[in-house]
Amino acid sequence: MSVEVLDGATIVNFVEDEVAFHVSVSDRFAHLDTNHDGLLSYAEMLKELQSLRVFETHFGIDVKTEPGELARVYSALFQLFDRDSNGKVDLEEFEAETKRMMLAMANGLGFLPVQMVLEEDSFLKKAVELESRKVVA
Repeated sequence: MSVEVLDGATIVNFVEDEVAFHVSVSDRFAHLDTNHDGLLSYAEMLKELQSLRVFETHFGIDVKTEPGELARVYSALFQLFDRDSNGKVDLEEFEAETKRMMLAMANGLGFLPVQMVLEEDSFLKKAVELESRKVVA
């Protein structure tokens, strides 16, 4: 983990860089696709969905949530990715929903810089790294 400064523009610029965004999304998809069939099942995506930490509160302390409620939330999140409702998520669906979520985060952050703790392999960290490379160049 690292502490980084970013704003909505950091995320928007990352998503709009089609090559960098596609490479990052494709890498994450390949990592999640443990059976290498080119599709993500609910089981393959579950860890990724849990990493979104939708029930996290302040400073990483989780809210105690009933398992049934957690299952419903993760199932609903999976359905957002599974746009054709076939029970699997292909790369195109994964990239489209990831883009939608990233742009929603950018909109929520706005354009005032904030300091955040980021996971090393997260899309937000990749957005910051892309911005840093552009500033240096």
